[in-house]
Amino acid sequence: MFEVLTQKLSNVFSSLGRKGRLSEKDIDEALRQIRLALLEADVNFRVVKSFLVSIKERALAANVLESLTPAQQIIKIVNEELVNILGKERTHLVVAGRLPSVAMLVGLQGSGKTTTAAKLALHLKNAGQRPLLVAADTRRPAAIDQLVMLGKQLDIPVSGEDAKAIPLAICRQALKQAQEMAATWVIIDTQGRLHIDEAMMKELAQLKAEICPSEVLLVVDAMTGQDAVNTAEEFNKNVGLTGLILTKMDGDARGGAALSIKFVTGVPMKFIGTGEKASALEPFYPDRLASRILGMGDVLTLIEKAEEAFDEQRAKQLEKKMRTAEFSLEDFLLQLRQIKKMGSLAQLIELLPGFSKLGSSIPQSGEEYQMRKIEAIILSMTPEERLNPAIINGSRRRRIAYGSGTTTAEINRLLNQFHQMQKFAKMAATGKMPKNMMDMLRR
Repeated sequence: MFEVLTQKLSNVFSSLGRKGRLSEKDIDEALRQIRLALLEADVNFRVVKSFLVSIKERALAANVLESLTPAQQIIKIVNEELVNILGKERTHLVVAGRLPSVAMLVGLQGSGKTTTAAKLALHLKNAGQRPLLVAADTRRPAAIDQLVMLGKQLDIPVSGEDAKAIPLAICRQALKQAQEMAATWVIIDTQGRLHIDEAMMKELAQLKAEICPSEVLLVVDAMTGQDAVNTAEEFNKNVGLTGLILTKMDGDARGGAALSIKFVTGVPMKFIGTGEKASALEPFYPDRLASRILGMGDVLTLIEKAEEAFDEQRAKQLEKKMRTAEFSLEDFLLQLRQIKKMGSLAQLIELLPGFSKLGSSIPQSGEEYQMRKIEAIILSMTPEERLNPAIINGSRRRRIAYGSGTTTAEINRLLNQFHQMQKFAKMAATGKMPKNMMDMLRR
């Protein structure tokens, strides 16, 4: 996410940091480089102009040139102005005065509207709500089947399986069903088009007038850059939006849409899609995204992902096992599966301060393959072997290699790495780590 922009901004700040004291000429040159980086990232020119004017005014007013750490002051100002452009604070979903609340998802075909509807329903379900999905996209072939399948996978009810019914009739029936089942949220997947046209806008405006949703959310593909901004402007003008959901953010190396859309349209971003998994939908926090763009990580989001994926009681049990050197391959397999729930390793590393460059260098396909291979090796072991790897001799290694489709060399490598991890985990848990290792961790 934002790989290109983050790299270019990091280079600008590194150059400023090497200069020590700054002159006004240095600041002008840095702003020129930032301007080029933003324009190359497909950020709207109005956003770029306003952004740079604010930075220069604040830099001069704050007397950055006299500061002992001018580069850090500039970074602080840039970060704060990024937050302002992105929307300052998180904007929550609006709950209706009378339940159920209704969220109407609109957008063009190909933006990920149907999968986003399911992701939003799962997000609400995990937050203790009772969502009902509504398949009102009767125009796109298989849209209804897709939503029904996603609903079954996530154990979320779906209304509107009649492809011949008109969308308004489907929505009315869904609202009755929501009342009967005491649903707290109704999420409607509406019809889209390949391009914006008058017929689509008229239909959506009529549907909105009839069902009175508390949220009209535009689902838009972040990778389309300025087209996403133009699409949002048109939908807002013709239908009236309450929020935006940017999808495919994990594939957006530039970031033009994310940095432009709120400023240009005035409509707040409420969620971002960060992957294909049903859980890959994050509430949008402007300050956290600004931090990611500047390569400073996003520790709060990482903690939230961990809290969702890890069972607290299980974590305490694992800590106890680590302290007593009882941490087994069975425990390791469980940890591996829980980490997979949090997202790809590359995405997780990007949330760590100072590690954003490393995250982009990890090929996700290779990472998934290695994790599946480890899982296959452990699953090919007997319960006794997982609990006590020391009993795994040559013949057992050959059997495990055959069962997992790997080689004995790969079995040896995993067992050696696990043994080292066991020792390291025990030392870390008891605070008896060698001094040179502690020094290494502090760096």
